[in-house]
This record gives sequence, C-alpha cells and structure tokens, in this order.
Amino acid sequence: MLDSVLSQAPFFLLVAVRCFSLLMTLPLFSMRNIHSAARVALTGFLAFNIMGRVDYSAYQGFLSAEQTFTAQFIMLLAGEALLGVITGFFISIIFSAFSTAGQFFAFQMGFSASEVYDALSQVENPLMGQYLNLIAMLIFMRAQLFQRLFLGGLVSSFKSLNAFSIVNDMAGGAVLPAFFMKGLTELFANALVISLPIMGTLMLITISVGMLSKAAPQMNLLSEGFPIMLLTSFFILTALMPSLIDAFLRCFDSGFARLEQLFLALGGKRI
Repeated sequence: MLDSVLSQAPFFLLVAVRCFSLLMTLPLFSMRNIHSAARVALTGFLAFNIMGRVDYSAYQGFLSAEQTFTAQFIMLLAGEALLGVITGFFISIIFSAFSTAGQFFAFQMGFSASEVYDALSQVENPLMGQYLNLIAMLIFMRAQLFQRLFLGGLVSSFKSLNAFSIVNDMAGGAVLPAFFMKGLTELFANALVISLPIMGTLMLITISVGMLSKAAPQMNLLSEGFPIMLLTSFFILTALMPSLIDAFLRCFDSGFARLEQLFLALGGKRI
C-alpha cells in the first residue's frame, strides 16, 4: 500500500487535496469537534481507494519526471481544492434550506430571540432551524447519502472533472455562477415550501387572536397567544413529520441530480 502511494505521490496528493477540501466544507465533517487527525486519516483512505480509478492523462504534461513540486503543480493543487470546495459548499446550501425554513416560522412561534450557536451549520441559528437541520442530518445518514456522495459522486467527479474544467468554464460558458445562483434560488423556494404549512396556520391563529382581542379586550388574549402558537406549531410538526421527511429526501435527490449535471457540464459533456 505504502509503496504504491510513494510511487505515484503527485497523483495521490492531487486526489487527497480534493477529498480534504470536500471534508473541510461538508456538513458534519466540517464541525470543530471533529479532530483534524480524523479528517486527514479519512482523506488518506478515500484518496487511496479512488486513486486507481482516476484518469491522469490531462495532468501528465504538467508533472516533472523527477516528481518535484513546480509552480504548475501548485496551481493544479489549488484547482483540485477548489473543486472539492464547490462540491462541499453546494451540499451545505442544501442543508441551509432546512435551517432557513426553521427561521421562517420561528419568529411567529416566538423563538426568534432564542438564537444559539449551531454546531452543524457553524452559525447562530434559532432553535427550530437547529431542530430541522438535525433531522435533515439524521435523514442524510439514514438514507446512506454519505456513501452515495463519497463512493458515487466523488468518484464520478474525478472521472469527469479536473483542474482545467474551471478554467475552461471561466473562459467559456460560465456554468458555475448560474449554477450557484439557481441553487440559492432553490434554497429559498424549498425553505418556503417546508415552512408554509406552519406559517399559514400561525398566521390564521394570529389573525383570529387579534380579532378576538379587539372584540373582547378584557380577556387579554394576546398574552395567551404565545402558548397557543407553541402548542399548535409542535402539533403540526409532529403530524407533518412523515411529509417533511419525504420533502427532505426530495431536496437531497434534486440537489444530487443538479450536482451531477454540473459535473457533466464542466466536463464538457451534454446534459
């Protein structure tokens, strides 16, 4: 094992850099609680298993016979790192839709002031955003999407992409900017679809409580609206949990499909 890695050290390093940059930007693996040694060990394991299935023909002319570090090789490493960051960042965009959905109706529930640090998303997030984000992460692991990403998507990216794909994209069709703009648009669309049942119900409760408080001011219904909204929101979340899980899975499937289309477009193949 070690002899094969040493004999192909430049190629192994190119593969390892893309794997490491993916792990550094991927949700769950990018948490500060995960030790750097664990990321490096997983990177070495992934790179060793993928190295035999990677096409190096595009890089042959830029590697010296002595296998020394040159400026061209450093640029190739930077390109591979950027490809890993792009993949991990888009997966983070998918998870951001669930956090955003929680933020949409957390204000109406009265939890807008309860923002604490979320270890999964690495940002300050309301409690409901953390709740949906945690459920999405459990679904992501239960549906074996991590295996699909590492064993399928990562290997496919090495077969269709290299560091020159980004340069060709900037000089040609500019697929990446349009891809991320559409990804951000779908982020808010998915977040709105997920949060719409709770937002609509809470809006009706707010209107009803407001009308009743105007009709009978002595009842002080506004002070009773907060527990009513909390109980109603958690009841709706519990009742709609099977549908929410299906919505989460559809978001993941559509995200992976769009990522595959990006790989094909950057690789010069028709979608």
